[in-house]
Order: sequence, then C-alpha cells, then structure tokens
Amino acid sequence: MTDTVLTGRIAGAPGDVVRTDVLEPQFRYEAEHLLAHYVQVELVLLAEYERMALISPARVREIAGVLAGIPADGLVADGGGNMSDIALAVERRVTERLTVPVWHVDRSRNDLQACTQLMFGRERTLAVLGDLLAAGTAARRLAARYTDDVMPGYTHLQAAQVITPGFFVSALSAHLLRSAERLLATYDGLNRCPLGSGALAGQELAWDRDRMADLLGFAGPEPHALVGVASRAWLLELACECSTFAVGLSRLMTDLMTWAGSEHGLVELPDELAGISSAMPQKKNYPVLERIRGRTAHLTSWYVDVAMAQRNTPFSNTVEVSKEGSAQLAGATATMSSALRLLTEVLDRLEFRTERARDRCTREYLGGFSLANRLTLAAKVPWRVAQVIAGQYVVAALARGHDAATADGELLRVVALRHGHAVTDTDALLREAFHPESELDRRRSAGSAHPAEVTRLLAAQEGRHDALAAEVAARHATLDAARARVHDVVGTDQHEREGGDQ
Repeated sequence: MTDTVLTGRIAGAPGDVVRTDVLEPQFRYEAEHLLAHYVQVELVLLAEYERMALISPARVREIAGVLAGIPADGLVADGGGNMSDIALAVERRVTERLTVPVWHVDRSRNDLQACTQLMFGRERTLAVLGDLLAAGTAARRLAARYTDDVMPGYTHLQAAQVITPGFFVSALSAHLLRSAERLLATYDGLNRCPLGSGALAGQELAWDRDRMADLLGFAGPEPHALVGVASRAWLLELACECSTFAVGLSRLMTDLMTWAGSEHGLVELPDELAGISSAMPQKKNYPVLERIRGRTAHLTSWYVDVAMAQRNTPFSNTVEVSKEGSAQLAGATATMSSALRLLTEVLDRLEFRTERARDRCTREYLGGFSLANRLTLAAKVPWRVAQVIAGQYVVAALARGHDAATADGELLRVVALRHGHAVTDTDALLREAFHPESELDRRRSAGSAHPAEVTRLLAAQEGRHDALAAEVAARHATLDAARARVHDVVGTDQHEREGGDQ
C-alpha cells in the first residue's frame, strides 16, 4: 500500500514501537474477532447513504460487493496506508477500488468502534448462555439419578444432616439457571445501538438511528450520544455476571474436589477424566476439577481488569476504556465457555459412591437435630433442653464406642433423667432419628432434600431452562435475520430507487 494522508494534523505514520507493541496486535485482534461486525455496520451505514439519496442504488451495490468480499485474512496492518487501524483498513479497501466522494461523510470511528465491540460482546454473551444451559441440562440429568440415595451434607466442614447427591447437584443446576437468567437480562440491557452517536455529540445528517439499530439486530438505539461512545458499562456488567457465576461455581467445585479425595471417596470419575502421580502410583488424581475451579479465578480477575481500566477515566471516548478495557473480552468469555464445557463433561461422567455415602450417614450422628425435635414433640421436653439432651447422648454414645446405628435407649433415658425428664420408648426414638432414609423422609418443607421435593425442584428447573432456551434462540434468530436483512437491503435484489451520487 502507498502512504495516504488521513488527517491534516498528523503528517507521519505511527512509530515502530507504537506500531509493533500497540497497533498491530490490536489490528490482529480486531481482524479475528470484529471484522465481520465492521462489515455489517458499514453495510448498514451504506443503506443509510442510499436512503438519504447521497449514493445511488447502483453505487451502493458496488460498494456493498467490495465490503462483502473482504476475506477474513484479507486486511493488512499498514502504518502508512491505514495507520494500522481496522476501520481505516476497511475504508481503504473500498476507496482503492471505487471513487465515491460522499462515502464516509459525517462519520466517526468512535461510534463505529463502540458498536462493533458491543456486537462482539453480544455474540459472546449468547455463546456463554448456550454453554450455561448445556451444563444445567447435564446437572439435572445427574441429579435425577440420585434423588433417593443418602449422603452426608456438611456445614462448617463437618457432617451435619442427611441429604442426597441429587439435592446437592440440583443446587448446582439452580446456580447455572440463575446465572443464565441474569446473563440474559444483561444481554437485553446492553442491546442498545450506539451507532449514530458520532464522536460524542451526535451527527449532522439525518441518520435514521432506529432503522440502523433494527438492521443490526438491536432492540433500539442508545438514546444518549455521549453514553453511546463513552460508556462501556455493558462490559463491566458482563464481566460482573461472569465473575459472580465463577465465585459460586468455585464453591460447588470445592465440595466435589473434597468428596473426590481419598479421605471421603464419595465421588469418582472415569480414567479418561483422571490423572496420575509420577511418583506415587497408588494415586488417582482429578486435575480436571482443579482446572475448572482454577479457571474461575480468571473470571474474577477479568472483572477487576475491566473495572480498573474504566475507573478514574474521563467520561468520553478513550482507547484506555474502549480498547485496553475490552482487551480480555475474547479470552475471558472463552475461558468461561471452556470451564462450562469441562463441567458438562464432568457431570455427564461423575459417579457417586452411594454405598460408601450411606455408610458415612450411619456412622455419623446426623439425626441429632431430629432427635431433639422428637424429644420435644413426643416427650414434651422443652426445645433447648432437648438440644442439650441430644448432644450429651451423642457424646456419651461415642465414649462407649457406639456409632449412630446403635440405638442405646437406656443411655438416652439416663441422660434425659439427669435433666428431669422421664422419656419412654427411647429405642424407637433413636432408631427413627438416626436412620438415614427416615431422616431424609422427614423433610417436608419446600426446597428440602426429600426425594419428592428434589424431583419437583428439578421439574421446575427444567421449565425455567426451556423458557430460557427459547429466549436465547429468539435472540439468535433476531441477529441471524438482521444479518440477512442487511444484505437484502444493499444487495443486488433490492428495488432500484431514484437518486444519484452527490
């Protein structure tokens, strides 16, 4: 390419360090991720030039043909010819082939770049939504297999009450669904088109911003021109939702990692998802779980990265906010999608060791809470005293070498008498309180670990999933239709209209 004059203020091309360290890497990033969006925006702007009778329909088709024919690898960063800028490279691609003086009149790169970045963010948001929904489906499949099998549930890292694997995994499904719902709301909130904002104060020609927004698949234009080019709140909100999801996922993964350890041995993955120790051949490691949890850290870091790039900057268009602040968008969303794909694979292959889990339940005194309830409801022992009696019974039983399966009714009767209460049928009370399946069956409140309630929860989650999937599909359909409509508007099949180049 030959050098060109791009502005009256700057006479020289970018220096070598600026070109190699800043402009060329940015050019490659945008050529890979944003070029298709730049072309789509240019076609919409071209349609507006035709609508305003500034460019003839025949000329519009010629320019559209050049734009649509730009190959993915067809643009080169050229410091002299296009200032190593993707928007200028697209413009140069046309002007080297056609002479249309009015093309690009009343235009700014500010709203153009803001729009293409937002379109890419919108695209990546839908991709992440699809991965969230797929992981949620895998979670519900796994949960449905284990709604009746007992296992210990933990509080403060101690075995606390009887739950089921299905109950736990349905909580993961709930987290995935909640994150998908919030992310869809984020998508709808960011889906306002900045095109037509100009540099910051609007434009001089009568651009139809509603039409441009519609042709690009947006819900409407961003109402305020300065907000359109200065704000990247959508990026901060997207990073926030990904980070919030990642925090919750890291906690749920910590439980799976703990239960997969040899001290618990409650879950197992097949060899295809396991690793070995080079020094200790007896070990079967699960680094895939560590990878998933490790990748959640990158998402929280992404939010901090975006926030730090935006804070204390002027509320105007700056490369610090628009380009440095969005530099991690592709990588971060790819990381989230990768973590979700790995999670989906884990959920599809995970096995709970139900016999071992039940054995843990019978050895632990997980029915202590229920024993206190039974003492109050059946023997009329005041609730706080019943708690004390239950706790002292457990301590005394452990001292005798009992586990929870041993119903020492005489010991319970003696402990209760110390507190002034004569309790009868103590053997039956203990068998009922410390039998794992009975402990599970006593759960009656909505959202509990009772198998029937977990089944109801999963059915409700499936309904929410179906509604979300339909909404996501509708967003995809809107974008697909917009892309097709743009080509129809500026394509060779459109009706010839009166007008000519000015």
